[in-house]
Amino acid sequence: MRGRSAAAALAGGALAAGLAHALPGAVGLGPLRVRLFPRLAGLGRPGHVALTFDDGPDPLSTPRFLDELDRLGWRATFFMLGDMARKAPSLAAEVARRGHEVAVHGDVHRSHLLRRPGEVAADLARATDTIAEATGRRPVWLRPPYGAVSAGTLKAARALSLRLVLWSGWGRDWRSAATPASVAAEVLADLRPGATILLHDSDCTSAPGCWHAALGALEELRRCRQDLDFGPLGDHFRPGPASQAEPGAG
Repeated sequence: MRGRSAAAALAGGALAAGLAHALPGAVGLGPLRVRLFPRLAGLGRPGHVALTFDDGPDPLSTPRFLDELDRLGWRATFFMLGDMARKAPSLAAEVARRGHEVAVHGDVHRSHLLRRPGEVAADLARATDTIAEATGRRPVWLRPPYGAVSAGTLKAARALSLRLVLWSGWGRDWRSAATPASVAAEVLADLRPGATILLHDSDCTSAPGCWHAALGALEELRRCRQDLDFGPLGDHFRPGPASQAEPGAG
């Protein structure tokens, strides 16, 4: 009996630890996040839309996004993967040089719900250092892969002084069937005052070539919503953070 009781206690403890680790992941559910955690969902000042891109920097596609954003006169926040920044450090630097914010998406694209807290902490620390070294700017924003937030994510974000933000709308641009029209329609359907929009400037974790759909959607968004000011997260919240901190700060 004692053995069964001990086993049950161990199992209960493991279950409780697992729930504590995974429970924050509930904020990844879009409707719940927007309703209960508007700041986490990226809801900022009305009239402004935070434009964000995940998964780069990618030499095959990111330069095309930079050129299109220059043409439109928009600035954005690029959530970079550390392993991508190490492969293309000069491109990471170019993103910052052109006036965009750089932010942390992780070192590798793996859900934090599938990793131990120590692994998450090491991953985010390496990504943050890599991006800061490549760009000369210390990131202040964090968006974990898949928007999967664990207890380890929250702890590591605090330790690294990273501000966690997900999104309130997206373009579903990672699909092989995505087109510029479908991406723009998805974004516009979710658009609300103060929205944060998620798109991708790389297909490194998505259907090959799907970045063309996100790129083509930008002009459609400009044409349909000329009343909105598209920009980076640093301009989005009131009172807002400095758009970038210097290396080694905060």
